[in-house]
Amino acid sequence: MYGAISANKRNTVIIMAVFVGIVAAIAWAVSYVMGGNSSIVYWVIAGTAVYALIQYFAASKIAVAMTGAKQIEKRDNPRLYRIVENLSITLGIPMPKVYIIDDPAPNAFATGRDPQHAVVAATTGIMDTMTDRQLQAVMAHEMGHVQNYDIRVSMIAFGLVSAIGILSDIALRMFFFSDQRKDANPVVLVIGIVLIVIAPILAAVIQMAISRQREYLADASGALTTRDPEGLASALEVLRDHQRPMRQQNSSTAHLFFSNPLKPGFFSKLFSTHPPLDDRIARLRENAAKF
Repeated sequence: MYGAISANKRNTVIIMAVFVGIVAAIAWAVSYVMGGNSSIVYWVIAGTAVYALIQYFAASKIAVAMTGAKQIEKRDNPRLYRIVENLSITLGIPMPKVYIIDDPAPNAFATGRDPQHAVVAATTGIMDTMTDRQLQAVMAHEMGHVQNYDIRVSMIAFGLVSAIGILSDIALRMFFFSDQRKDANPVVLVIGIVLIVIAPILAAVIQMAISRQREYLADASGALTTRDPEGLASALEVLRDHQRPMRQQNSSTAHLFFSNPLKPGFFSKLFSTHPPLDDRIARLRENAAKF
């Protein structure tokens, strides 16, 4: 697990470098259409960096607000709070803030920029559906995200994907409404437009790949923490059998959840940030002896 934590910290730098490259490519395309003004590249990169930084510090609060989660203390829900508290002591990390989402869909999530500023949340549906053993396994998975710094990687990816989406939208408008594009090389102009259209898709695919790998790692972390891979496997089976979309759905926060909270559909499956539940169950049972 220590190797995974170190890898996540390295991946943070790699992810930022990849996204900066995408932003620089978009900025180059815009600067070309605007007459080859290279200073535009630097201004765009600087603006994106500021936006991503703001998102880094504010994204967890935004995510909590978007899900409708409400913070609780031990007296409000002793069952959930004590499970999180015990896991925090076991892992030797600070106690995160605990939230509950009033939603019948069984689900949970973790967010924050590091273990010192972490948030974990569970829906009323998951608490009604699962036994204590299964709920502990789910929250151990979420605490695994905190321990492994997955929450930091997710927040950075979330901020940069949002920035690229906004930037691409602005760039396309500039391409179609700028008078200077008439003097641009048609081939380079087409390449620039294609690049701007593809950039948000590429960014989303990168985010999806990151999220899927983090889910497998958090499953392993949770099983290792509880020494009960079967508990997590049975919790995933409950989710598979009782899965339903959440009432407050948002694709920008879907990657944070234990299970995909979106309404099933072709595109939601194609660009899902979560691996199939059956695959996660199979991995846990195949590797049960290693935990």
